[in-house]
Amino acid sequence: MDQPTRVLVVEDDTTLCEMLQLNLELEGYDVDVSYSAEEAMRLNLKSYSLIILDVMMKEMSGFQMAKELKKNQTTAGIPIIFCTARDSEDDMVTGLNIGADDYIFKPYTIRNVLTRVKAVLRRTQKKADKDVINIDGIEIDTRFKRCRVDGKEVKLVKKEFEILQMLAENRGVLFSRQDILDRVWKDEVVILDRTVDVNITRIRQKIAPYGDRIITRQGYGYGFE
Repeated sequence: MDQPTRVLVVEDDTTLCEMLQLNLELEGYDVDVSYSAEEAMRLNLKSYSLIILDVMMKEMSGFQMAKELKKNQTTAGIPIIFCTARDSEDDMVTGLNIGADDYIFKPYTIRNVLTRVKAVLRRTQKKADKDVINIDGIEIDTRFKRCRVDGKEVKLVKKEFEILQMLAENRGVLFSRQDILDRVWKDEVVILDRTVDVNITRIRQKIAPYGDRIITRQGYGYGFE
Protein backbone atom coordinates (compact mmCIF):
# COMPACT_ATOMS: atom_id res chain seq x y z
CA MET A 1 0.00 0.00 0.00
CA ASP A 2 1.29 3.46 -0.90
CA GLN A 3 2.18 5.70 2.01
CA PRO A 4 0.17 8.95 2.39
CA THR A 5 1.83 12.08 1.07
CA ARG A 6 3.41 13.96 3.96
CA VAL A 7 2.73 17.70 4.26
CA LEU A 8 4.14 20.14 6.80
CA VAL A 9 2.21 23.32 7.68
CA VAL A 10 4.32 26.08 9.25
CA GLU A 11 2.02 28.82 10.56
CA ASP A 12 2.04 30.82 13.82
CA ASP A 13 -1.73 31.33 13.77
CA THR A 14 -2.90 28.21 15.59
CA THR A 15 -6.47 28.45 14.26
CA LEU A 16 -5.32 28.61 10.64
CA CYS A 17 -2.79 25.87 11.28
CA GLU A 18 -5.40 23.50 12.70
CA MET A 19 -7.87 24.33 9.95
CA LEU A 20 -5.35 23.56 7.25
CA GLN A 21 -4.32 20.36 9.01
CA LEU A 22 -7.90 19.12 9.33
CA ASN A 23 -8.84 19.80 5.71
CA LEU A 24 -5.63 18.40 4.29
CA GLU A 25 -6.06 15.24 6.36
CA LEU A 26 -9.61 14.91 5.02
CA GLU A 27 -8.04 14.87 1.56
CA GLY A 28 -5.85 11.93 2.61
CA TYR A 29 -2.58 13.70 3.38
CA ASP A 30 -0.41 12.92 6.40
CA VAL A 31 -0.05 16.37 7.98
CA ASP A 32 2.25 17.76 10.66
CA VAL A 33 2.17 21.32 11.96
CA SER A 34 4.75 23.71 13.38
CA TYR A 35 3.97 27.07 14.94
CA SER A 36 7.33 28.63 14.09
CA ALA A 37 10.10 28.27 11.54
CA GLU A 38 12.54 27.42 14.34
CA GLU A 39 10.35 24.53 15.45
CA ALA A 40 9.99 23.33 11.88
CA MET A 41 13.74 23.40 11.25
CA ARG A 42 14.23 20.86 14.03
CA LEU A 43 12.13 18.28 12.17
CA ASN A 44 13.27 15.69 9.65
CA LEU A 45 12.26 17.96 6.79
CA LYS A 46 13.46 15.71 4.00
CA SER A 47 10.61 13.32 4.84
CA TYR A 48 7.97 15.79 3.59
CA SER A 49 6.59 16.01 0.07
CA LEU A 50 5.38 19.60 0.50
CA ILE A 51 5.72 22.50 2.95
CA ILE A 52 3.02 25.16 3.34
CA LEU A 53 4.78 28.15 4.83
CA ASP A 54 3.69 31.45 6.35
CA VAL A 55 6.00 34.41 5.76
CA MET A 56 5.55 36.69 8.77
CA MET A 57 6.58 34.80 11.89
CA LYS A 58 8.33 35.93 15.06
CA GLU A 59 12.04 35.10 14.88
CA MET A 60 12.80 33.40 11.58
CA SER A 61 10.56 34.46 8.70
CA GLY A 62 9.17 32.10 6.08
CA PHE A 63 11.47 33.67 3.50
CA GLN A 64 14.48 32.96 5.71
CA MET A 65 13.41 29.38 6.30
CA ALA A 66 12.86 28.80 2.58
CA LYS A 67 16.34 30.13 1.82
CA GLU A 68 17.84 27.69 4.33
CA LEU A 69 15.93 24.79 2.76
CA LYS A 70 17.06 25.70 -0.74
CA LYS A 71 20.71 25.90 0.36
CA ASN A 72 20.64 22.35 1.72
CA GLN A 73 20.89 19.60 -0.89
CA THR A 74 18.71 17.21 1.10
CA THR A 75 15.80 19.68 1.30
CA ALA A 76 16.29 21.82 -1.81
CA GLY A 77 13.85 19.76 -3.84
CA ILE A 78 10.92 19.97 -1.40
CA PRO A 79 8.15 22.08 -2.97
CA ILE A 80 7.06 25.13 -0.97
CA ILE A 81 3.78 27.03 -1.04
CA PHE A 82 3.72 30.40 0.72
CA CYS A 83 0.38 31.27 2.33
CA THR A 84 0.71 34.80 3.64
CA ALA A 85 -0.77 38.21 4.26
CA ARG A 86 2.26 39.72 2.50
CA ASP A 87 0.26 40.44 -0.62
CA SER A 88 2.33 42.91 -2.61
CA GLU A 89 3.70 42.00 -6.02
CA ASP A 90 7.24 42.53 -4.71
CA ASP A 91 6.64 40.05 -1.89
CA MET A 92 5.28 37.46 -4.31
CA VAL A 93 8.25 37.94 -6.64
CA THR A 94 10.62 37.57 -3.67
CA GLY A 95 8.96 34.31 -2.63
CA LEU A 96 9.01 32.86 -6.11
CA ASN A 97 12.62 33.92 -6.67
CA ILE A 98 13.63 32.08 -3.51
CA GLY A 99 12.29 28.95 -5.16
CA ALA A 100 8.69 28.64 -3.95
CA ASP A 101 6.33 26.69 -6.19
CA ASP A 102 3.27 28.86 -5.44
CA TYR A 103 2.27 31.97 -3.50
CA ILE A 104 -1.21 32.34 -1.99
CA PHE A 105 -2.50 35.58 -0.49
CA LYS A 106 -4.48 35.69 2.75
CA PRO A 107 -7.37 35.61 3.25
CA TYR A 108 -7.73 32.43 1.22
CA THR A 109 -10.38 29.75 0.86
CA ILE A 110 -9.59 26.18 1.83
CA ARG A 111 -10.77 25.08 -1.60
CA ASN A 112 -8.17 27.31 -3.23
CA VAL A 113 -5.37 25.98 -1.02
CA LEU A 114 -6.33 22.36 -1.65
CA THR A 115 -6.44 22.96 -5.40
CA ARG A 116 -3.00 24.59 -5.34
CA VAL A 117 -1.58 21.78 -3.20
CA LYS A 118 -2.79 19.13 -5.65
CA ALA A 119 -1.42 21.07 -8.62
CA VAL A 120 2.02 21.55 -7.07
CA LEU A 121 2.29 17.92 -5.97
CA ARG A 122 1.21 16.70 -9.41
CA ARG A 123 3.73 18.95 -11.16
CA THR A 124 6.65 18.15 -8.86
CA GLN A 125 5.91 14.43 -8.90
CA LYS A 126 6.14 14.37 -12.68
CA LYS A 127 9.51 16.09 -12.45
CA ALA A 128 10.66 13.77 -9.67
CA ASP A 129 9.73 10.73 -11.76
CA LYS A 130 12.16 11.89 -14.45
CA ASP A 131 14.93 12.16 -11.87
CA VAL A 132 14.55 8.59 -10.59
CA ILE A 133 15.45 5.40 -12.46
CA ASN A 134 13.67 2.29 -11.16
CA ILE A 135 14.82 -1.13 -12.33
CA ASP A 136 13.62 -4.14 -10.35
CA GLY A 137 14.53 -3.32 -6.73
CA ILE A 138 17.10 -0.69 -7.71
CA GLU A 139 16.20 3.00 -7.36
CA ILE A 140 18.70 5.52 -8.72
CA ASP A 141 17.96 9.13 -7.80
CA THR A 142 19.96 11.13 -10.33
CA ARG A 143 19.17 14.47 -8.71
CA PHE A 144 20.32 13.67 -5.18
CA LYS A 145 22.92 11.12 -6.32
CA ARG A 146 21.44 8.38 -4.17
CA CYS A 147 20.94 4.67 -4.80
CA ARG A 148 18.58 2.36 -2.95
CA VAL A 149 18.36 -1.41 -3.23
CA ASP A 150 15.09 -2.94 -2.01
CA GLY A 151 14.39 0.32 -0.19
CA LYS A 152 17.74 0.45 1.62
CA GLU A 153 20.30 3.09 0.66
CA VAL A 154 23.66 1.77 -0.51
CA LYS A 155 26.81 3.86 -0.41
CA LEU A 156 28.36 4.39 -3.81
CA VAL A 157 31.39 6.61 -4.31
CA LYS A 158 31.14 9.25 -7.04
CA LYS A 159 32.66 7.21 -9.89
CA GLU A 160 30.63 4.12 -8.99
CA PHE A 161 27.42 6.14 -9.03
CA GLU A 162 28.27 7.76 -12.36
CA ILE A 163 29.01 4.38 -13.98
CA LEU A 164 25.80 2.86 -12.63
CA GLN A 165 23.74 5.87 -13.75
CA MET A 166 25.26 5.78 -17.24
CA LEU A 167 24.58 2.06 -17.68
CA ALA A 168 21.05 2.27 -16.22
CA GLU A 169 20.11 5.24 -18.39
CA ASN A 170 21.25 3.33 -21.48
CA ARG A 171 19.84 -0.13 -20.89
CA GLY A 172 20.68 -2.55 -23.66
CA VAL A 173 23.69 -0.52 -24.82
CA LEU A 174 27.22 -1.87 -24.49
CA PHE A 175 30.03 0.46 -23.41
CA SER A 176 33.68 -0.43 -23.86
CA ARG A 177 36.14 0.29 -21.08
CA GLN A 178 37.36 3.27 -23.08
CA ASP A 179 33.79 4.58 -23.47
CA ILE A 180 33.37 4.46 -19.70
CA LEU A 181 36.73 6.09 -19.08
CA ASP A 182 35.93 8.89 -21.54
CA ARG A 183 32.52 9.60 -19.98
CA VAL A 184 33.24 9.15 -16.29
CA TRP A 185 36.88 10.13 -15.93
CA LYS A 186 36.88 12.61 -18.85
CA ASP A 187 39.96 14.85 -18.73
CA GLU A 188 41.55 13.31 -15.65
CA VAL A 189 45.05 11.84 -15.64
CA VAL A 190 45.60 8.57 -17.45
CA ILE A 191 43.50 5.82 -15.88
CA LEU A 192 44.13 2.12 -16.47
CA ASP A 193 41.41 -0.01 -18.09
CA ARG A 194 41.58 -2.22 -15.01
CA THR A 195 40.09 0.66 -12.99
CA VAL A 196 36.79 0.20 -14.83
CA ASP A 197 36.74 -3.52 -14.05
CA VAL A 198 37.37 -2.88 -10.36
CA ASN A 199 34.57 -0.33 -10.16
CA ILE A 200 32.12 -2.62 -11.98
CA THR A 201 32.93 -5.43 -9.52
CA ARG A 202 32.28 -3.13 -6.56
CA ILE A 203 29.00 -1.89 -8.03
CA ARG A 204 27.78 -5.45 -8.60
CA GLN A 205 28.54 -6.30 -4.99
CA LYS A 206 26.82 -3.20 -3.64
CA ILE A 207 23.60 -3.63 -5.66
CA ALA A 208 23.27 -7.34 -4.82
CA PRO A 209 21.07 -9.29 -5.42
CA TYR A 210 20.73 -7.38 -8.72
CA GLY A 211 24.43 -7.28 -9.59
CA ASP A 212 23.97 -9.67 -12.49
CA ARG A 213 21.91 -7.03 -14.28
CA ILE A 214 25.27 -5.50 -15.21
CA ILE A 215 26.50 -7.81 -17.95
CA THR A 216 29.90 -8.34 -19.53
CA ARG A 217 30.27 -9.07 -23.24
CA GLN A 218 33.81 -10.28 -23.77
CA GLY A 219 35.60 -8.08 -26.25
CA TYR A 220 32.81 -5.46 -26.27
CA GLY A 221 32.32 -4.14 -22.77
CA TYR A 222 29.62 -3.64 -20.17
CA GLY A 223 25.88 -3.03 -20.28
CA PHE A 224 22.76 -3.06 -18.15
CA GLU A 225 19.99 -5.55 -18.94
